[in-house]
Amino acid sequence: MKKIVTGIVAHVDAGKTTLTEALMYETGAIRKLGRVDNGDAFLDPDALEKQRGITLFTHQAELKYRNINLTLLDTPGHVDFASQTEQVLPVLDYAILVVSASDGIQGYTRTLWRLLERYQVPVFIFINKSDTVGANPTKVIAQLQAAFSSGCLDFTNNLTADVVENIAMQDDAVLENYLNTGTVDELTICQLIQQRKVFPCYTGSALKLDGIINFLNGLEKWTIPPTFSQEFGARIFKISHDKKGNRLSWIRVLGGKLPAKKVLLNEEKANQIRVYNGAKFITSQVLEAGDVGAITGLTSTYPGMGVGNVPQLPTPAIKPVLSYAVKVDNADLHACLNALKELEDEDPQLQVTWYSHLQEIHIQIMGEVQLQILQQILLNRYHLAVEFDEGNVLYQETITARIEGVGHFEPLRHYAEAHLFLEPGKRGSGITVNSDCSLDILDRNWQHQILTSLKAKEHRGVLIGAPLTDVKITLIGGRGHIKHTVGGDFRQATWRAVRQGLMELKSQNACQLLEPWYTFHLQVPVDQVGRAINDIQQMHGTFTLDEADDSQLTTITGKAPVAAMRDYPKKVRAYTHGQGQIDLIVDGYQPCHNSAELIANSNYDPVADLENSPDSVFCAHGAGFPVSWDKVPSMAHFPYRK
Repeated sequence: MKKIVTGIVAHVDAGKTTLTEALMYETGAIRKLGRVDNGDAFLDPDALEKQRGITLFTHQAELKYRNINLTLLDTPGHVDFASQTEQVLPVLDYAILVVSASDGIQGYTRTLWRLLERYQVPVFIFINKSDTVGANPTKVIAQLQAAFSSGCLDFTNNLTADVVENIAMQDDAVLENYLNTGTVDELTICQLIQQRKVFPCYTGSALKLDGIINFLNGLEKWTIPPTFSQEFGARIFKISHDKKGNRLSWIRVLGGKLPAKKVLLNEEKANQIRVYNGAKFITSQVLEAGDVGAITGLTSTYPGMGVGNVPQLPTPAIKPVLSYAVKVDNADLHACLNALKELEDEDPQLQVTWYSHLQEIHIQIMGEVQLQILQQILLNRYHLAVEFDEGNVLYQETITARIEGVGHFEPLRHYAEAHLFLEPGKRGSGITVNSDCSLDILDRNWQHQILTSLKAKEHRGVLIGAPLTDVKITLIGGRGHIKHTVGGDFRQATWRAVRQGLMELKSQNACQLLEPWYTFHLQVPVDQVGRAINDIQQMHGTFTLDEADDSQLTTITGKAPVAAMRDYPKKVRAYTHGQGQIDLIVDGYQPCHNSAELIANSNYDPVADLENSPDSVFCAHGAGFPVSWDKVPSMAHFPYRK
């Protein structure tokens, strides 16, 4: 029996959890169908999920069907919890993307597709709610082909000659063989699906169990179980806490095996291995390659972490764009900080920060729904009643030109100088670091100290002090002293070199402020289109207009700054009297539409930011003295590469 791990992903209300219930019911894993809106869905066991009627956390289910053993990971469908969905994708063999037959591709569906592409996850598509008014599965498949891939093909019925021909057209070698033989064998089709060249589409109604057996047959027939090495390796994809406070590290074994009591990290043992099925679990003595389980006893794990021969994942694509200050009674401040730190352990994107000078806790989140859920979790789990301020947008900074930055650190009996080449990176690349420095100039140990120091902190820009991003930093030179260079000297020189280069660029107007933008999907009554277009223009957005549908709603799609649009859903509900709706999906960062205003209002002085100083320290007559950033180039000991 082949073992497959699959995750179910979808835009909210596409019927993702209902499909999971249907799959479990048809395979005998559950005896009674639950309903999300009734609060009795098998994979929505949490009290908040029952109350809200939506999936908020990732849950595991086990089911068997004929020759396939499926581990299902049901993920949140709301865009505010996209980071939790992203955590799961790297451990999947296949994903099931659920699309509504009446709504088709929605904003978050596109985000999910990009994430599936990023992690190279093969995809089966279930077009749900085919029995509802306005459902048009054929139109949805055409939409999938136009927006995502020509390989999105209808597998609902026996493969017709046209479908087989379209399958062959997704690969040149397969097409050549097809033209010679007139056929494509089943193994080849399986391989094309696994290679993300073909995406089987099935239609049905999960609520009425229509098409479910056919879909299960497809999963059994067209999937290929992964192969694993004998060497142990695994990936952590989720951290949670059970009702007794035990910390659970959710893991998939990707090679070898994991026995209970095995020492994994820093002498930490896998004390207990649990295999969950909804809210219940059984204990196991070992997880074999391909298995998914939750482990107690580990304290230093985090989502995305590789164990054994499995590498760490890159920085997540989904990041929060809003920051809120937590309002809580002073008596509960410490307890609230501890509670939020535990929640940050479960979701690192929360990024809890304590500002001692303000006596405030700040958090980073995706949107209003996540904020509401966080407030309820703090009340239900920790008995803490909190409020939040109005929140702020998280800005970033980047550069638009190249520069060589230098940092020098030479108080008495210390010595280090670092030269770094800063240049613009690709959009969304973050900070990338490498070396182009000969070992004859700086030995390997010193170069390692510099490169490690570059990765050791979040660098700040010099416009408003926002995080620096999309910059490529290359070590090109420097100098140390055999006797006087000690630990930490190159760290100071490196950080100062980054800031010195940024100050040089600022003087050349080559620093740029970035802000997050939303992609929006707005539906309003025909008589409100003019109001909506005027609003979008006032918010500095761009848009395209679609024709009104049968419900007399006009669809407007486009992009706009988060800062301008974050409160717009409330306005839409108000001026359309509840008839209109809008979906907002974070689309990444773009140059800020009101940079001058924001920079002026921030009153940020980069020289006064002592934790991120652009100045250097030199030594003369037995004493160290500060040198301002603009004077450093003329005093540098190592020659500029210019």
